[in-house]
Amino acid sequence: MAIETKSTPGTQGDDRAGYDLSLFYRLMMMLAAFWSSSRRLKLICLAVSLLTIIFVTAYVQVLLNDWNAPFYDSLARRELTDFFRQLGVFGMIAGALLILNVVQAWLNQMTALLMREGLARDLVDQWLKGKRALKLSAWGVIGVNPDQRLHEDARNLAESTTNLAIGLVQSTILLFSFVGVLWELSAGFVFRFYGSAFSIPGYMVWAAILYAASASVLSQLVGRRLVRLNADRYSQEAELRFALMHASENMPAITIAGGEENERRRIHTDITAVLAVLRELAVANTNLTWVSASYGWTVLVVPILVAAPAYFTDNLSFGQLMMVVGAFNQVNTALHWYVANFGPIAEWRATLMRVTDFRQALLDMDSDKSMPNTIVLKHASRDALTLKEIKIFTRTTDGIVENGFGIGEGTVKISAGERIMINGDHRVNRKLLFQALAGLWRCGKGQIDLPPPEEMVFIPQAAYVPGGTLREALAFPEDRSAYADDTLQAAMVKVGLGRLNGKLGTRARWDRLLDADEQKAVAFAHALLARPRWLILDETLEGLEPGVQQRLVEVLACLQDTTMIYIGGSQAYLAALSPRVLHLQALVPAMGTGSCGRPPVRRAPAAVPLRASFAKLPAQAATS
Repeated sequence: MAIETKSTPGTQGDDRAGYDLSLFYRLMMMLAAFWSSSRRLKLICLAVSLLTIIFVTAYVQVLLNDWNAPFYDSLARRELTDFFRQLGVFGMIAGALLILNVVQAWLNQMTALLMREGLARDLVDQWLKGKRALKLSAWGVIGVNPDQRLHEDARNLAESTTNLAIGLVQSTILLFSFVGVLWELSAGFVFRFYGSAFSIPGYMVWAAILYAASASVLSQLVGRRLVRLNADRYSQEAELRFALMHASENMPAITIAGGEENERRRIHTDITAVLAVLRELAVANTNLTWVSASYGWTVLVVPILVAAPAYFTDNLSFGQLMMVVGAFNQVNTALHWYVANFGPIAEWRATLMRVTDFRQALLDMDSDKSMPNTIVLKHASRDALTLKEIKIFTRTTDGIVENGFGIGEGTVKISAGERIMINGDHRVNRKLLFQALAGLWRCGKGQIDLPPPEEMVFIPQAAYVPGGTLREALAFPEDRSAYADDTLQAAMVKVGLGRLNGKLGTRARWDRLLDADEQKAVAFAHALLARPRWLILDETLEGLEPGVQQRLVEVLACLQDTTMIYIGGSQAYLAALSPRVLHLQALVPAMGTGSCGRPPVRRAPAAVPLRASFAKLPAQAATS
């Protein structure tokens, strides 16, 4: 089956937010994800068990429908012995159906659970692989709020897939089982009109189809707004959750600024939007209830009315009439499922599109080797880091301008054991150089030869302290058992966190309990523990208290065998380590056009990037 053409998602300035993929391709993608899951065998066993239970349940329901004839005939004949015997038969059939229903409910829940586990783990694994998460954040709409796709969309897709698949199989099996029964029962329907007798093959089947179709069409006409309203509700609920979370995370700043009243108005606005959608939903659901409830009550008498001509002409016994009624209801229920689930199927396809677009975008993160205007990264030598003819492009909101900062000398080589400081004009975005060395910013030209990644540690300007125990935060990204407690405590003392020595096993939100200086101290403590051969820092000493800055510089001085590249203008680092200084000097900006691994966008650039070069300066000239 051919796959539809795929378009690049999330291009800056482009309104597209996904891929043009066929439904078959999306289903195959998700099947491949489940097939590679460690839960594959359990999922297959559950699916086979569910199918078996559904078939057995359908067979027992046919037996229950057949039981109607002798039971109601015993009532009509007033035969007490036969009546009690049929009650015993009913007890066995009902008991079997009860057991089957309970087992099916458990299998349904376990299947949905395993599907969610397999899908969620696969998406998280794809997201947190090879720096894809950070790359995706720059891909426009598809990279916004990935948590929504990883959590809510994955949950909805797993649950709706399970429910719809089981409902489809069950309704199909019931339909084929009872259409035959109803068709056979219709054979005895003989109609007389003005002395003429005639029969309609499958009379009750056609009646069930017409009744179910009319109910479904009318339900769709009345409830067609529900899909859009539900989508609006999910969107507004997400906005409200974000507003509450954002206010909670930033409450200290809000309180200090006296902005509680402003936030209260914002949140009340979001609450009003949610309530407005809920009111519309309430009206739409009420209107739909008129249809569903009326058909729900009339179905009690409609099959009797349809079969009444045959019954009153003595072509059906009372027991056979009850069999016809039961078979009619089963066929009606099965037929009604296909149209009644039009809305859920549409929502399922929308969720499938969001999840598969997200997964496809993650896979595309690794396909940038042949993209234009991309810096080449290689891990060439343990003893040197080389920047070859590097130019780093600055990306604006709408695209790329092909003038950035580069190397005036052509090539810069940093040997193992050196101490380096890279600073420059305030107009130069030095952070892009740090990101380029870390492999996060690929927009540019040239080649960077790096040491092996396992020998490098990067400390960004904004420290990250993961949740969990303090031991885990200090060892991050390594395992919490990588270092002994006495080693951890010694490192904490050196970076000024000695007051926390007794709390290594305490689980807390350390990013909230520690101030900004202490969070950076955690990162330096890890560098002291890991003692990497190469350490690259991005303005990590700027903005610290003088005492804290001096203490952390002394920690860096303890790393005698570590090559250090400090991007920034810290005077403390300059004085303590006497580094070789490279300077980024902004040149006259020149307008240009281009792209970084993507087609050019439609709108003109909104900003002008800068061009700079490296030059070795004396220590006294090294200022930021």
